[in-house]
Amino acid sequence: MKPNWNHLLSVAEAEVRAIIGGLPDPLRAPVGLLPVLYEPHPKPEQLHEDYDPDLLGLFIGAPMAYPDEHPLPPQIILFLDNLWEFSGRDTGIFREEVRTTYLHELGHYLGLDEIDLEERGLE
Repeated sequence: MKPNWNHLLSVAEAEVRAIIGGLPDPLRAPVGLLPVLYEPHPKPEQLHEDYDPDLLGLFIGAPMAYPDEHPLPPQIILFLDNLWEFSGRDTGIFREEVRTTYLHELGHYLGLDEIDLEERGLE
């Protein structure tokens, strides 16, 4: 049974706050300003040839080191219904997947590519 949206949102927001709170001081302030949006699923316009409808998260915008390289402001989107399904509908696993997905997308903001993220166990 799927918990209501408010429960998923509360768990996800708490996990993201905990991650940000645990970051080293030089990163905490800039990362704390990076918007995190929570949506059930990707919108059709967010999907293109590289993304499946079961996408867990998405970073949009320019990496922190290159703020002028993208027309959109940087932001992370977490797709909570997709994360819930991916977690096997288990709250503990959902929390872990929110953590992994947020850190993966945060890695993109910090300038890491897919290979860098895989090497750090954030694929």
